[in-house]
Formats: sequence, C-alpha cells, structure tokens
Amino acid sequence: MDHRIKFRHLNAFSAIARAGSLKVAAEQLHLTQPAISKALKELEEIIGVVLLERSRAGVKLTAEGDTFLQFAEQSTSALRHGLRSVRATGLSAGKLRIGALPSVASHLLPQAVTDFCARSPDTLVELHEGPHQDLTTRLRSGGLDLVVGRLGRPETMTGLEFLQLYTERVVVVAHPDSPAVAVRQFAELDAFRILYPPQDSAIRSLVARLLISQGVPLFRDRIESASSAFGRAVTLADPNTVWVISYGVVAADLAEGRLVALDLDTSATAGAVGVMSRAEEVRSVAARAFISALVRAVPA
Repeated sequence: MDHRIKFRHLNAFSAIARAGSLKVAAEQLHLTQPAISKALKELEEIIGVVLLERSRAGVKLTAEGDTFLQFAEQSTSALRHGLRSVRATGLSAGKLRIGALPSVASHLLPQAVTDFCARSPDTLVELHEGPHQDLTTRLRSGGLDLVVGRLGRPETMTGLEFLQLYTERVVVVAHPDSPAVAVRQFAELDAFRILYPPQDSAIRSLVARLLISQGVPLFRDRIESASSAFGRAVTLADPNTVWVISYGVVAADLAEGRLVALDLDTSATAGAVGVMSRAEEVRSVAARAFISALVRAVPA
C-alpha cells in the first residue's frame, strides 16, 4: 500500500461517495468543504485516477471509484474494529452495535438480546432499527458491528457476508373485521388501501415479482412504509387497510388474533433471515457471542 494514503483520505472519500455531496460529507465529518475537497484531491493524485465526477448536481462515482470504494470502506472499518477491540480489553467488554430490520426487532431480537446480556453483562448492547439499505451501509462503513434481518439484493451485499438463521415469507394481513378477510385472489386487493414495502425494503423485489407472476399491477391506493409501528396502528384502526409485511413483524399479532393473514399463497416470497457482518473481518468476542445467542433464539 502507498504510504502516502492516510485514514483521513479514505474516510473523506467514503463519506463523499455515500452522501453524494461534498457539503453534506463535510458536515458529517465536521470538516470544512475546502478541507474535505483537498483530501479527495490528494487521494486521487496519489492513486492516479479520478474517483468521483463533480457536477452542479453533486458527485458521482466513476467506475474506478466504485471499485475502490468497497476496499476503502473495508480498510477503514477494519481499523475502527481493531481500535474498538483494543479499547475493550480492560475491565469492560465495550459496546456491541446491532442493526435490526423490523421483521426481527420484535420477533427474534428480544430473546437473543436478553440471553446475550445475561451471559455478557459488561457489554453494552446498542440496537438500531431501520430499512435494509440504511443498515447495511452503516455496517459496511463501520457504524454497526452486525445487522440482523433478511438477505438483501446482491448489490446491497457488497463487502458483506451472510449467516443464515432461518427462512421467512411475506404475509398479507388485515383487521379481523375487515372485508378483505374474504379475499382469495391478489387482484381483489385493489379494492383496499395497501400498506406496501418501500423501495429500500428487503422484501420489495420479492413482493413485486409475486404480483407480476399473478398479473397484478402495482396497487394505485397504497402507502409505502417500513415502519412496523405505523403499519400496525393503521391496520388495526382501519378495516379497509391491508398490510403486506414480513411474517416476523406480525407473528405475535397473528398468534393473539389482533390481525389475520389473508388466504393468499405467498410461498414465493420465502427468503433467508440471518446475520450480516463485514467480509474478511475477524469478529470480536462479543459479536461471536451475540450470534450464538441468535442461534439459540431461533425456534426449533
């Protein structure tokens, strides 16, 4: 590696590439715009290629920049991980930052976190819930240690590895008193307001392929949201709303009769749920212990 490349160069490049803006990246790193622009220029001069194309609309990765980004982020995240590991060798085991998709935040994580905390009382667990793309981006850049949830599209998994825990399907649910309970064909859902997974959701493409296979266009009357709290509140309050969601999000609601699953075949949406971590990185003791707790929490 060229000894002239410094951590600040890689950190600045990664921040600009992810933000798509010199100004936003500078604010995120608490730097001035000229300072972060200088760091990027120095890195490009050292490497000898243009990594980002500048325009009035912002910045965009070149082909060379896209290739270099994943390796730059792996390098900076490995360094951060090493620093955290060194600092955690004292009296405390430090902090474990977990990203959780909605489908596991209420279904799998409570038991796993409780188990882990009982076995590792000196480790602070920091839990962040959010959509797949946001969480994997934070994981890749070192902002999270692990992400638990559905396996995403191939382009979202660059630089990451995935350990499968179980498979899960998407379900279509409604209030028990909803007229949608009588629905037997996907085309009939067009008569209702649909709570639909947004573009950055891990299940969006699976649901889209299912509807295409049934000859059903994207629903006109829909609200796109990844919020489990919002989806649950609206579906329970409005019998004319139908919710398309991962089973894990509503497992307790279905078991207790608050919501019912419509009699529609969604088996084609079955997908892997597991743990995502940075590829080629040695997991910390805490991360390995948490994965073991997740494995124990998976229903037999």
